[in-house]
Formats: sequence, C-alpha cells, structure tokens
Amino acid sequence: MQIDVIETTGLGDRSYLVSAGSVGVVVDPQRDIDRVLALAEQRDVRIALVLETHLHNDYVTGGLELARTTGARYAVPAGDSVAYERVPAADGDVLEAGPMRIRVLHTPGHTHHHVSYVLTDDAGSVQAVFTGGSMLHGSTGRTDLVGPEHTDELTHAQYHSVRRLVDELPAGTLVFPSHGFGSFCAATPTSGDSSTVGEQAAVNPALTQDEQTFVDQLVAGLTAVPAWYAHMGPVNAAGPAPVDLSLPRPVDAAELAGRLAAGEWVIDLRSRTAFAHQHLPGALNFELAIANFVTYVGWLVPWGAPLTLIGETEQQVADARRELVRIGIDRLAGAAIGSPEELVADQEPASYPVRDFADLAEALAVDPGLVVVDARRADERSGGGVRGSRHIPIHELTDRIDELPAGDVWVYCGSGYRASIAASLLARTGRRPVLVDGGYGDPGTGAAAVGLHADAA
Repeated sequence: MQIDVIETTGLGDRSYLVSAGSVGVVVDPQRDIDRVLALAEQRDVRIALVLETHLHNDYVTGGLELARTTGARYAVPAGDSVAYERVPAADGDVLEAGPMRIRVLHTPGHTHHHVSYVLTDDAGSVQAVFTGGSMLHGSTGRTDLVGPEHTDELTHAQYHSVRRLVDELPAGTLVFPSHGFGSFCAATPTSGDSSTVGEQAAVNPALTQDEQTFVDQLVAGLTAVPAWYAHMGPVNAAGPAPVDLSLPRPVDAAELAGRLAAGEWVIDLRSRTAFAHQHLPGALNFELAIANFVTYVGWLVPWGAPLTLIGETEQQVADARRELVRIGIDRLAGAAIGSPEELVADQEPASYPVRDFADLAEALAVDPGLVVVDARRADERSGGGVRGSRHIPIHELTDRIDELPAGDVWVYCGSGYRASIAASLLARTGRRPVLVDGGYGDPGTGAAAVGLHADAA
C-alpha cells in the first residue's frame, strides 16, 4: 500500500491518498480537490472511497465534491446530522476498497462523533490508523470547538479515545493525523513529522498523565479560537458548494480608490517590507508568502465583508484565491494587479518605517513613554513581553484600536508577520506605525538579546 500525504501548510493540516493496486481511498480532503485528483492520476488509481474523520471546524471539506466527481462512496461519522447522502461510519463498521479494509473506531473528543479509521490489508494485518483530530503527534485535538459547555465532557472523552487506540492497535501502527502541523485544532503544540502508536504511548500527554491532570492541563492551555471556525461546521454539515478557483473580477485604479475611501477591506499580498516601503493609503498587509495568511484573513476580516485583493501578478492572486476558498471565502469583490505606482489614483503612495528590536531599545532609552503594542496571543504574552508594552492581540486590535493614542505606535509580535498586519491597521486609522520586523524570542536579535524582555505581570 502507498500512503501519500497532501499538505495544506496554510492551515496546518494533512489529507491522505491511500493506494493499493488500482484503487484509492482519500481521507479528510481539503476543498481544492484538484490536488487530490492530480495525485490519483499520477498514481493511476480510481478513487473508490472518501473518508471524513469528523465535521471539520477549520476548513471547508472537499469530500462531498470529490465523491460526486469520482463516483466514490462518501463516509461521514454516523452520529453527525448532514443534508446529503453519505455512508454513515459507525463504530465497528468495516469499509472495503479493493484489497483495503478500513475499520471504524469511534474516538470522540475533538467532536462528539469523531471517528478514526484503521487501515488493514485483505489478510487483516494493520497498516496504519488515520486519527483526524484525536491522537496527534505528541498531542491531541482541542476539545472546545463544539461549544464551551461541552469542553469538559469532550476532554475526558479525548483521553479515553487516545487510550483506546493504544489498547486496540499494534505498537508499530503508523499514525496519520489530519491536524497538528501548525493547525489551531491542536490542543497543544505537536512534534515530529511521523509517528507510531508505540511512540505515542511514551510521549502523548493522554498516555503519560492521569485523566484529571490531562484534562486540567489541556483546558488550561486552550488558546483563542480563530473567528472563521464558527462557520465551518454548519457549511460542512449542509454540504459545501463546488469549488471555484477562477480569478476574481479585475478592479482598476479608480474603483480601487473608491473602495479604499469607503474603508473596505483591501488586502495587499506583498511582503511586509515592500508594503511598508510603499502602499496604497488604506490598504492592509497580509503577506501571502507566509503560511499564516489564510489564518489571519479568516480571523480578522468580518465574515461576508467585501474583500478586494492587490497582487503583483495574476499567479499571486490565484494562490490567495485558493487559500481563501479553503475556509469558505468564495465571493471576492475583485482583484487589482500591479505595483502601488501603477494602482494609485489621485493620492501619493504611503509608507511607514521598519525597525528591529535594537532600534526599539534605543528609542525607548530616549523616550520611555513610547507607545509599544504587543500583537501576540495571550499564551505567548504569558512568557513575558517588552517592558511597558501594551498587550493587544492582533485578533482584538480592530475592536480595541481606540485604546491607542494618535501619533507614533511601535508594534511587534513573534515573527513580524502579525505586527505587519497591525501596522497597516494602525496606518488606516491615521496613526504613525513603526513595524518591528523580527521575532520577539529570536536569539541574538530578539527582545531579550537587547535587554527589552520583562516577565509577565
């Protein structure tokens, strides 16, 4: 059997194509199914079965469209209520595809009806287990996405689900989770690119801690939930529309100026340093080249708000379009292609300075009252921050921007990416941002290296 990994780095997720002879099985496919179809063609297999471990909270599934396109059977956990025909995958069921046998294990925790799929050959030998958001590499899926009133119950269930996998499967069984490679669906950071059931028995918190310790630590460590997550479950239950990867409608300089003047969300996809050097007044910077692009667009842009892209090339816009449809942002207001000089109408391009933590230390030595914003999450801030800085996580900035005075505002984060978004939001409100481009904890150049680190209060 051949197991191919299909990475979606922007969301920190993985899908899988399992091939045996001329038959293929797909697990937890993303919305842009052309990647799966191309891989199946490369492997010369017919997709016979599409499996969902759960109704996903972090992306719109491609499973329904993939099944309809290929004529494959579509298995979704039996307990989930959905608006389309599917094969209800219930605990103990065995699904067949060519020489492959897939046994269903109910592993609640990430969701109530979550299942894992145990892959065996026709002789009954276990090859792998696809664990979705149950057992991850060194962690588990988070348990608070269904609703806070279910978190305690689901956390206890997660503990027992992971232990069930270890109890029922050989130690050498390969573990293939869908989350945990940067996904916010992981309860705690994961580790490693591959693992086995036996390896997890030695390192996974659900297997090395007693139940109450596991529950207490997981719940205490849960971080903020990206805003778009609230929309994914309902979309996946209703049945997503077919994916559309076509380019958005072209927008010229005059129309772009009108949208900027109206305060609409106009996103420039260029690098943060290029944007800081020159950009259209009122535009916002979400750098496409960084894996976090779709996370923070989905988190910050109000659901359904008109969204216009600015790209240097058509390919850049097409790549952004692909990222956005994965979380259900299908209707873009348009896109403009070109440089700020080409797209500016009656105004001059704007700019703001880019500095590093050493520059910030020098500025604070001159003016200790300098306004400095820390755009990191609360869990990051708990380890300390720049002395005297104000903590406003990036996902709270639009609602709290009035807490900041007019004038100069320095802003930093854990890498410079979120700080660049924050700087563009500040510039749009008339403030004078200074982007600290660098990682707070970077050795040699971060806050501690230049004497700015202070422990959390």
